[in-house]
Amino acid sequence: MESLQNSSDPAAAAPAAVGGMLPDERRAIAALSAIYGARMLGLFLLLPVLALYAGGLPGATPVWVGVALGAYGLTQAVLQIPLGVLSDRIGRRPVIALGLVLYGLGSLIGACAGTLTGVIAARLVQGAGAVSGPVTALLADLTRSEVRTRAMAVIGITIGGSFIVSLVGAPILQAAIGVTGIFEVMAALALLCVALLFYGLPMPVADTRVARVPLAKAFRGALLPYYAGVFVLNFVLTAAFFGIPHALRDQLQVALDQQWRTYLWVFLASVPPTVLLVLYSERAQAPVRVMRFSAVLLSASLLAMVFCFRSYGLLSSALVGFFAAFNYLEARLPARLSQLAGTEVRGTALGVFATAQFLGAFIGGVVAGILSGTAFGIAGVFGGCAVVAGVWGLALFRRDGA
Repeated sequence: MESLQNSSDPAAAAPAAVGGMLPDERRAIAALSAIYGARMLGLFLLLPVLALYAGGLPGATPVWVGVALGAYGLTQAVLQIPLGVLSDRIGRRPVIALGLVLYGLGSLIGACAGTLTGVIAARLVQGAGAVSGPVTALLADLTRSEVRTRAMAVIGITIGGSFIVSLVGAPILQAAIGVTGIFEVMAALALLCVALLFYGLPMPVADTRVARVPLAKAFRGALLPYYAGVFVLNFVLTAAFFGIPHALRDQLQVALDQQWRTYLWVFLASVPPTVLLVLYSERAQAPVRVMRFSAVLLSASLLAMVFCFRSYGLLSSALVGFFAAFNYLEARLPARLSQLAGTEVRGTALGVFATAQFLGAFIGGVVAGILSGTAFGIAGVFGGCAVVAGVWGLALFRRDGA
């Protein structure tokens, strides 16, 4: 097993204080968070600028520009499960390295592309490095169960940070080095991540290899709520951010190039309550209660947006609650899933989890577009998100396995 120490061995945990992280755990979390964050930039960094860039290329049409935007998520969703299965059979690091090479290759294709077809190909190849599941599985392999939620919280904050960095930094980078330069930055990040994978993680690390197991084991009943949960989280994230920019611009007169300020301070304000939720969950040993509370907070925050999106202060406050709940659940769900799945199907299960994540983002965007065209407009988008989150929250109260 790919592990620092045997978590069932009390002596192995002796050097650390209760609830504290071992030095090797901190190294593993830092390195894998950097790898995860760099990959998420492939999804986020081009979003604020790619549509305008692609629209100016020869032969561009709105449909094909949309394909260029969504191509990354398409190959991500298709390949998460196969690469998760592969990581269970040949080891985490070889699969992650393959994914990083594909991500870097796609970035280089994008840097050289002068046509829309080339950009689409670049995004498809970038997305083919679908190793969210193996990266998360490796993090679970390298941390003890008592600190795993905290470790996943770092990943969750890294994802949120990548999102904020993208919103703030993409226009600046585009003005300085252009979209081709952004692709080159991504290729350089991929190379750095490969170095981190082999030299930044605690050594020695033995590869995880398990016997072939039925894929059905990754779909047993106890795991399904976690797949549904991450689908809901990314559904509401994508749909909400379909509505929020419109609310800021059209209702609150916040110009598009100034909206990053709101996102930045709202995200920073959400970090302390997220940390409190994580610490209470661990120290009070109340993960079920905190998870349910967070689901309620997520739904309530979205419901509040239905009525307060015309008030900057109230909308911002609702966004703080939304991000606090989202960040905690984004950490808690994979942490618990990794425990329930067990070593033999951990990579496969987290591959399914990542597939549900990207499908939720895709479908959330589609549904938001449909709802925004109804008589309810932006309020309908927020209301639909609140309903989806609320239904999942109610389901959690009917289960004892959260």
